Amino acid sequence: MKPIALALLIAAFVAFGFPQGSSAATREDPIEAAKKDREVVFYTTTNLEEAAAMSARFKAKYPFLDVNINRAEGERIVTKVLQETRAKKSLVDVMQTPAFYLHALKKRGILGEYASTEDRFYPRNFKEEKSWTTTYYNPYVVLYNTKLVSAQNLPKRYEDLLNPFWKNKMILEKDKIDWFTAMLEILGREKGVKYMRELSRQNPMLRIGQTLITQLVAAGEIALQINANAVSVNRLKQKGAPIDWVAPGPLPGLMVGVGLVSQAPHPAAARLFIDFLLSKEGQQMYQSAGRLVARSDLPQDESMKVRGAQIVPVDPAWAENFDEDSKLLKEIFSN
Repeated sequence: MKPIALALLIAAFVAFGFPQGSSAATREDPIEAAKKDREVVFYTTTNLEEAAAMSARFKAKYPFLDVNINRAEGERIVTKVLQETRAKKSLVDVMQTPAFYLHALKKRGILGEYASTEDRFYPRNFKEEKSWTTTYYNPYVVLYNTKLVSAQNLPKRYEDLLNPFWKNKMILEKDKIDWFTAMLEILGREKGVKYMRELSRQNPMLRIGQTLITQLVAAGEIALQINANAVSVNRLKQKGAPIDWVAPGPLPGLMVGVGLVSQAPHPAAARLFIDFLLSKEGQQMYQSAGRLVARSDLPQDESMKVRGAQIVPVDPAWAENFDEDSKLLKEIFSN
């Protein structure tokens, strides 16, 4: 996500008012009501393979319902919904995207209210009551090449990355505004800004693209990545790549949530689909794909447990600082 593009989207939410809609459930039997809808339109940022697998399992349970998937990156998905709303078109039923987008959509009335029957299994800081709930989350970790970095040199605290040993040996995924903002909150804003300025003086290589960067570290082109996605690291590690990760402190966890659109054309089918995504069965499917889930009656990922990692969910309200923080990020990491 480019900071400027995200800032423009946030500004668009503020500039345009949208009609407040109601998505309260009727007293009609939910399955009978869903049969009348016949389909659910699903906008998602999840990769198409996973989204299709979830939809196929859902259809196997409810063969009278079709799931129409529209997959794109978060910026494009939100832009599409904004355009449809301005044109007074109600096309989408369910939104699955990073939580800061859902927070902004909720504030403008595009995301409606729905308390899923599965909501009780999710910790409070992984949801916004009666609005959206986390389907999975992506923690930001420190990735390293196991052939280039010895155990004794691994950073045990974020401050260890400021050691002269790491100068010119690190890579940073550029423009990761959610990671940057979250780290400022975790470290404390004044201390966090100072830390980032000192980190920039370590001359980290700046690149775009998580997959590309993970492959560069795996190939030994660079020793360590500062802000890696733990899920991407685990997936490549399982294929035999000489990489691993550490948690030098609390890890920012980017939540990807799901919510009901206020003007959903197929509200009953949408509620049924959301319940399935958040159900134990749906969450186990995410786990089988290597995702990290917050559902309380499922086991924590072993890689997190072994390392004693503390996940700090990225508060969606922090998105309101993105305009200011994006300028700061660009100023600090400008090369």
